[in-house]
This record gives sequence, structure tokens and C-alpha cells, in this order.
Amino acid sequence: MRAKTRWLVAAAAILAGSGALAQTAAMTDDPYIWLEDKDGARPLAWVEGENARTLSRLQSDPRYATFYQQALAIASATDRIPMPEQTFGRIYNFWRDAEHPRGLWRWTSEADYASANPKWTVALDVDALGKAEGKQWVWHGATCLPPEERYCLVQLSEGGEDAESMREFDLQTGRFVPDGFALPKSKQGATWIDRDTLLVSRDWGQGTMTNSSYPFVVKMVKRGQPLAAATEVFRGAVTDQLGSYARTLTDAKGNRVVLIGRRQTFFGGDTLVWTPQGTKTLAIPPRAQPVGLVEGRVIFETSDPWGPIPAGAIAWVPVAEIQRGEANPRLLFKPTPRQAVQGVALTRDRVLVSYTDNVRGRVSIFAPGGAGWTSRDVPVADNMAVGFASTTDRSNTAYMTVTGFVTPTMLQTIDAAGTAAPRTVKALPARFDATGQVVEQFEATSTDGTRVPYFVVHRRDRPLDGSTPTIMTAYGGFEISRLPTYLGATGKLWLENGGAFVLANIRGGGEFGPAWHDAGRKTKRQVIYDDFASVARDLFARKITSAQKLGIYGGSNGGLLMGVEMTQQPDLWKAVSIGVPLLDMVRYQQIAAGASWEDEYGSIDKPAEAAFLRRISPYANLKKGAVYPEPYIWTTTKDDRVGPQHARKFAARMKEYGMPYFFYEDTAGGHSGDADIAQRAKLDALQMTYFAQKLMGPSTASQTAAK
Repeated sequence: MRAKTRWLVAAAAILAGSGALAQTAAMTDDPYIWLEDKDGARPLAWVEGENARTLSRLQSDPRYATFYQQALAIASATDRIPMPEQTFGRIYNFWRDAEHPRGLWRWTSEADYASANPKWTVALDVDALGKAEGKQWVWHGATCLPPEERYCLVQLSEGGEDAESMREFDLQTGRFVPDGFALPKSKQGATWIDRDTLLVSRDWGQGTMTNSSYPFVVKMVKRGQPLAAATEVFRGAVTDQLGSYARTLTDAKGNRVVLIGRRQTFFGGDTLVWTPQGTKTLAIPPRAQPVGLVEGRVIFETSDPWGPIPAGAIAWVPVAEIQRGEANPRLLFKPTPRQAVQGVALTRDRVLVSYTDNVRGRVSIFAPGGAGWTSRDVPVADNMAVGFASTTDRSNTAYMTVTGFVTPTMLQTIDAAGTAAPRTVKALPARFDATGQVVEQFEATSTDGTRVPYFVVHRRDRPLDGSTPTIMTAYGGFEISRLPTYLGATGKLWLENGGAFVLANIRGGGEFGPAWHDAGRKTKRQVIYDDFASVARDLFARKITSAQKLGIYGGSNGGLLMGVEMTQQPDLWKAVSIGVPLLDMVRYQQIAAGASWEDEYGSIDKPAEAAFLRRISPYANLKKGAVYPEPYIWTTTKDDRVGPQHARKFAARMKEYGMPYFFYEDTAGGHSGDADIAQRAKLDALQMTYFAQKLMGPSTASQTAAK
């Protein structure tokens, strides 16, 4: 679940009080509790058997090998754009290819980066490190000490879990710092205070983690000091859903403020100012999040109204006020009802805002002046999405990505302080033949009359008779927007073979700001599922496709969406791919990091919310004797966020009822399923083979063999 600007995107689980009794009672009615033992011998033996059955059915299809090789070639292509990260006066990039499946962290100069073939220097070889240490290291990024950014905390995960280790790395020498900072494996966060001081949130021992294993105690760690001697500076509560984390904001003029975010719920909580003298809580809304500091002004995104600032806007507060523990907001940017902020990036003395206008990307640049701001718009083509690849407070050079469904991603630079249009410095070569493909945007009318936009990518000459094999996806949760993005492997494996693609911008997401999200939270969530079904019916009415030719897919919260659609509207779909999903909404708060999402889904401990959760829970609503599409259910053993338990239990219940299904569980990759490029290619190929079988029929080779 990847939200727009958030202090922490990982989720936490919590179970306390009377809820434990209700959950324990529910356990006695569930014959598949044993599959919740994520790494137990018996569940893993069950997984092995299910995997063998599914892989034999999908990998024996002649199309699988072709799909896998095509997906792998795209994922490992050496002509991909090496996305930049401006650090330490250099351009850094994390790169994976066939020779380095776990990846290289490498750097070049800014001047050389602009050339067609930059000369890269390897800072860290993750494959070599893993081999030397006997670990399946997965890169999770680095946090560097401003303003020089020479020293960084490198974050590494075993197998892709959210839990990670942190080690101090010297960019000047290209080596780990001898006897430097080293934080063992934990779900954790750290920020630099100075060269010899960190503020760290992690597992400090008994009584320092929430009930769901997220840190709520922040301590000061000094260089050379054992973790046991760290000094506590802030303590949240065991009932907090996402714990507490410190963050240091700086700008080019030397302004600085250290903030602690205490996340009582997934979407918000308290924001505090920390100084060596103690902490002060800011009087700001729970869903107002600081995103950075520029020219002595702290920039905030807010999903709540805040004084004169409406929900969904961008505000600012002088850093001097923040340091005093005050926060009187001023307006920077206010979107219209059909607009929504998607990202904020800061340069030396500018604020860049990406936003959508009816799900089409837009960018504006704001310059501080006097008590307010001046702005200019950056030209962007329609039906494209815009993102910020890299900015730094050392300069006003910004790198932006511009992409569309059939338009390969372009990397552009812009002088945020100038007036020139963006300049394309690198462009992704086409990964599929888009000749004759068109992108259209339509609107469906949902059950309550709300207009729900969606995109369709298809051949211009397709017949309007409902015969086009079509795959459709959405997310519908956590204020996450699904925007146009280059289809890459989907274009190669699906569009080139005559299929169509649909992206539905249903409620629950952030396509139209916080109100679009809030419309589908907790017991109001049925509108999300109605929106998705309404888009399908609109496709049928336009004769773009039909129920016998429509497949749907989604992951995580999108996997829950797929499970609900399968159980509520089985007649609308021929194929359903359910990835790393939540499916048991009666017990979701007890599985992995589930109950930190109470702010999104509601709680089984509250009668009205419990009744709704039971009503939508795919696991609880599978009906014996009902006719469902044969789903493809996939997950990963290493997922410590949603967990593989939901998928396992759903498949086991289908097996009990004698219903057909595919189930596959990869043993690595965490929640994202991309520990390395081969795993990602395999997952893509398996899913596309499933859709080809269901929506396009047997391959020619299979038909010939059958004869």
C-alpha cells in the first residue's frame, strides 16, 4: 500500500481489550486457523502441494514460457531509465538486471548522467553482499545525513520483509563505516540529529512495541554506544496503530526542525516538535502531514480541514512558529473539486506540486515571496501522469517523470527557478507495439448516481460486439490514486495479443482528494465495490467487452476488492486474479499488520462495523454450491504486512466446497513480490497465462497437442 506523502507507509496491527474475546470465539468456527501459522511445517507443506498443482497447470501452457521470457527481458533490459537520486553532489541510482538481480547501488556525476551512456561507479553490490553474508538481502533504500549527505544509513531486508537492518555507509569511501551505527533487524525508523547522534524507533525489548510489533518508543542513540544504553526521548502507547517515528527537516538556508510523528491511527495522529529540552505537541489536525522545509517554511499536506485550509490542500507555517510549538497555517495550494494533490517536492527555494485534474496529470511550481507565494504552471500533455523522480535543496534542478498507458516513460529536467519548459533527458524505449492502440476516458454512473471515471486502452479497430478479451484493475482504498502509467509488460503480453486494458478510478482512492477516499471508509465501503461493478456494466453497455470476456485483478487492498467482487457479483467476471490479499475481514486485525487499518476498514470490536465486515468478508461469504469464476489466488510467504494467511484460507475453503481455483505462494519477495527481477517476471507470466486461458482460450499449440 503505497500512499502519497506519508511518514510511514507500512501498516501495524493491534488487538486489545474485549476484542480478544470476540476474536477467540470466532476462531472456534474456523477450521483453517492452522494455516495462519505463517512459517509452520504443516502450512508450508500444504503450500508446496498447492503450488505444484497450480504450476503444472499454468507453466505447461506453451504461452507461459513466452510470457516469462518477455516479462524478464523487459524487467532486465539495460536500456531502462536509471532513475536519479541527487545525493552527496552526485547522481545515485539503484539498478537491477540479469547479472545483478538483487541490485547495484551506484553513482555518477550530474554531467555524466546527462550523457547517453553514463559511467557508473558501484557503491554497494547487494548480490555480492548477500552472498558474502549468507543472506537474501533486498534493498530498502538509504537515509543520509544533511547537509553534506556523505554518511547514510543503508536499509536492507531479508527476503523483502518490512522488517529491516540499518548500517552506516560512507559515500566518500564506498564502504560501510567500521564500528559505525548498526541497527539489527526490526520494524524501525531512524533520523540523523548530527554526525554522532540518531533518534531511533525500534524493538528495544519487552514493552516497547505496539501489540502488532511496531515501535512506539523513540530513543537517542550515540555513536559507539550500545543500544542498551540509548536514552528515551518519547514514548507513545502500546495501543497506537503505527507507532512513533522521528524526522529531521532541513533547508538550504540552514533552518532545521526535528519532528516526531505519533501515529495513533493509520492516517494520522499527533505531531510533536523535539528539542534537547523535550517535546511540544503541535495543535494541528491528525491528518496534516509535514512534507518538508523550504526558505524557512514548513510545508504540510492535509486531508482534514485546518483553520482556513480546506481538506486536500497544501499549507505552510513559518519554521520559527513550529519551533515554538505553534502552527497557524497559511494556504499554498487549493485544488478544485475535480483536482487532487498527488505529490509535493522541494528544491533549494521552490515547491513543486503534482496534482490531477479529472485524473490527468498537472504540475505547478511555487516560489516564496513576502508573506505568500507566486506560481507558474508546467505544460503537461493530456492522459499522462507526472511524478517527481528527484529534487534536492542544493539546487533548483528537478527531475520529473511523465508517462502514459501507451507512451513510454520520459525523464525530464526542469529549472524550478526558471521559466523554460521541461527538457527530456532520457526516454524509455517502447516495450510493445502500440500501433493502432488508443486511450479513452469514460464515466460510469454508480448506484448512488456518482460519476466514476475510467480509462480504456484498446485497438482502434476492435469490434464493438463485446468480444474483446479485457482485463480491468483498480485499488479503491487508503487515498491511493491509480493514474496512467506505461503498461510495459502488460502491453507486450496482453495488448499485443489483442486484449484491452481498463483502469477504474473508483472511490476509496485519492483521485479526487480526501472526500473521494472518505466516501468509502469503514461501513460506507460498499460504494467502492458498487463503483467497480458499475464500471463493468458500463463496459458491457458500450459493447467494449462482456462478462464472458472480462477478467479483473488487484493486489493488497485491491486483492480484497477482487475477493468482494467475486463473491458479490460472480456473474460479471470470467476471471479473477487475487494478489497478496486481505480476505478474512472477520479476523484481519489478528493477521500480520492488519488491525492498524481499522481507520480504513473498521473494527470487529464495534457492533455496526463488525456487522458490515461480516457482510463483505470474501472468506465468510463463500457459499457452498454457488458458482464463481475460477480465481487465481497468489501471495508470498515473506509478506509480513498483509500476510499469506488470507489467501491460504480462502483457497482452503474453496477446496472444501469442491470449487475450482488456482493457488500460488512464492517463498520470497515480501508484500510487493519483487525480491528480484526473475520473481517479478514469473508472477507476471503466471497471471497473464491464467488470463489468456480464461479469456482467450487454449493456445494454438495446446489445441494442436490435444488433436
